Amino acid sequence: MRKIQYLALGILIASTLTACHSKRNPNEIIVKKPVIVQPRKTIKMGDYEQTRKVEWLGATYTIAVRFSADTSLPTASDGNQKYFDNQVQLRILRKDDSEFFNRTFTKADFESCLDESFLKNGALLGIVFNRTEDDNLYFAASVGSPDKSSDEYVPLVLRLSKTGKVTISKDNQLDTSSDVAPEKTPDDDDSV
Repeated sequence: MRKIQYLALGILIASTLTACHSKRNPNEIIVKKPVIVQPRKTIKMGDYEQTRKVEWLGATYTIAVRFSADTSLPTASDGNQKYFDNQVQLRILRKDDSEFFNRTFTKADFESCLDESFLKNGALLGIVFNRTEDDNLYFAASVGSPDKSSDEYVPLVLRLSKTGKVTISKDNQLDTSSDVAPEKTPDDDDSV
């Protein structure tokens, strides 16, 4: 009796498997459905304003920096995503709020210091006040990859003289002061 049940079960399974199998038609072509890639929106890197007061040439000046996306400029790219390039307005006001300097900078102002890849795909990342030295105000500027997680950029120095003349150059001096170990003093001795 058990043999008959196993035999019947085997025939049932075999007939089920052969019944579900269909003969392929050579004219049928199976292709995956194409995925339509939606174009990504061009992204703004973020607008900001910064104001600070500095002592320079024996007087107090207010430095105002306004960073904003400029949709009229060619876009920048990190390879996958497009970004609007930026403009930076630099205003310097005297103590009486009269304007000493006002200029809007774009990546084009720094092109003499940039290689072709940064000219084509880079964006103006910012300008920040650095220091006063003699008759000049120094600002750090950078042009580089618009991706916030990237560290690819060209450091630049923007020097503004007391006559309002702007000089732009590559920043060749590395800031390594934090990499230098502090000198050990006799009080630092670990002995008990």
